[in-house]
Amino acid sequence: MLGPLFRQLKRLLVDNDLEWFPMVKAFRGYNGGRAGADLKAAINVALLAIPQGMAYALLADLPIYYGITCSIVAAIVAPMFAGSPYTVLGPTNATAFLVASTLFSRSDLFGGESQVLALMPLLVFLVGMILVAGAFLRVADLVQYISRSVVVGYISGAAVLIIANQLKHVLGIESVGGTFVSVISGLGAKIQELQWQPLAIGVVTAAVYFTLRHWIRRLAFPTTLVVVTILAAVIHHYLPSQFAYADFRGDEGFTLVDLVPTMPTLGGWQLFDAISLLFGTALGVAFLASLETSVMSKTLAGQTGEHSNLNQDMLSVGLANMAGSVLSGMPASGSLTRSALNYTSGAVTRLSSVYSGIICLVGVVLLSRYLGYIPKASLAALVICVAITLINPRSIRICLNATGSDAAVLTVTMAAALVSRLDIAIFLGTAVSIALYLKKASKPHLAEYEFNQEGQLAEAEKREERSAISIVHVEGELFFGAAELFRTQIQHVCADANIKVIILRLKNARHLDATSVMALEELITFMRSRDRLLLISGASQAVYQVLKNSGLLDVLDDDPEPYRTEKQDRNVFLNDPRNPNLSTRDALIRAQQVIGGTEEPDIRIFFDPSKDKKND
Repeated sequence: MLGPLFRQLKRLLVDNDLEWFPMVKAFRGYNGGRAGADLKAAINVALLAIPQGMAYALLADLPIYYGITCSIVAAIVAPMFAGSPYTVLGPTNATAFLVASTLFSRSDLFGGESQVLALMPLLVFLVGMILVAGAFLRVADLVQYISRSVVVGYISGAAVLIIANQLKHVLGIESVGGTFVSVISGLGAKIQELQWQPLAIGVVTAAVYFTLRHWIRRLAFPTTLVVVTILAAVIHHYLPSQFAYADFRGDEGFTLVDLVPTMPTLGGWQLFDAISLLFGTALGVAFLASLETSVMSKTLAGQTGEHSNLNQDMLSVGLANMAGSVLSGMPASGSLTRSALNYTSGAVTRLSSVYSGIICLVGVVLLSRYLGYIPKASLAALVICVAITLINPRSIRICLNATGSDAAVLTVTMAAALVSRLDIAIFLGTAVSIALYLKKASKPHLAEYEFNQEGQLAEAEKREERSAISIVHVEGELFFGAAELFRTQIQHVCADANIKVIILRLKNARHLDATSVMALEELITFMRSRDRLLLISGASQAVYQVLKNSGLLDVLDDDPEPYRTEKQDRNVFLNDPRNPNLSTRDALIRAQQVIGGTEEPDIRIFFDPSKDKKND
């Protein structure tokens, strides 16, 4: 029974340009040399993945083993379906903080922090389902159109929020808050409770980290954690009264029992209520995970020269999250730091990611008893250090100075990240970016031109005697955003009482849709109320098909009463690729027939001066 099911699934994947189990590529020609290279890279990645997983779990207000488990499961499952052979998945700072700021900051809506923790597997499963559905719908192709200003503003705002949120662990202050303002105000109200012991640990951690970054940049994070943990243990041993270790220690560690599935016991309408509460956060995490993964995949593809299949990578992230949902995990995303380390460490195949997950599992099982000795203040300080490095002043300066739209998108996204939840910030920034783009794309500019006495195309001169025929060149998009403005501008042209015929030259018009068709129909009605005729020249087959399917073609060919003849002539002239101006010539002949007379009529020509004039 499973055979036909797998065949149907494989066909569905192929139909959507997705590969079925790309992992098999790794075993072609696999030998000891390749295995050695992959194993070396895997060890480096595992040394970074374990402490990063712990830190990001702390950032999400989760037990530290959630982050480690996510690093293990995602690293093993994702490469089986990923498009890039160097991809390494796991928890990331942005997705971790998104979980903290949208769930734990509003834990009262869920019945307390314990209930939020119980709902984490359902959240991760929803994230996986959304990403898998997005891969089949080819949503990843649209991610590349998101403005980089949105990403810079979101990361910068999230970094500031991360720093503020982790200060409570470094200062030893019990404080909660969802937004930057609430966190800072909460810390300020309890500043008298500051403890110097965790502050000292945090300062030492930061000093060691930034010092080691100059020597061992990739391994500065785990090395700092080991050094500071040993130092804290020694100090606690000799100065137990001054350093109350329990006040700032981390979690106790975990065993394999913690990997038992912990899906919430929800029945009936409770399940739908939980999904309703979690869906907004799940959608935000899925969107951010897709964005992070696409950035990571394209970055690696630029270095390796390989083709990146963003929808395939989205599928792998979705399946990794679905697997992690039944193993006490947290949301996984494409990690740029671990993926870059995997590539620079000499990984040859996707098996290096699998090896790193296995090494993480073995290492954590053997060392779990020592995890309780890691000071929470040290982990928090490392998260702050990483957050500081996320703020890129050059990128911010470029976005602020490039264009007014970029500056607006950056400012709105970053401000929203500080005063609201991160899921709202990322969606608001994207919405503002798209709105500003549509505003630019929906503003056609027309300039009046005519043939002078020498027969050359030149800018029209102001004269009392106006033209009888107007040719309007339509350049660019004619989608819904530009339709209304386009109709208004043509109506303004019709205000001249001398104009009898308007020829719309649609050779360079694109993306005619229902809104623009209705705008054209309203324009025809407006012109006929003034006894004017509208002709169309240079229409492509795509535009002609839209006019025909919508029924507008019949309306166009139905001449107004003053110009109606016994033999009905067509009013739409298709573009001839061999001679782009032939359709306009035919339209001019038709216009001359309509207005009567044998003399060549006076003609005005409108077109966008920023476009190439060679086809005019």
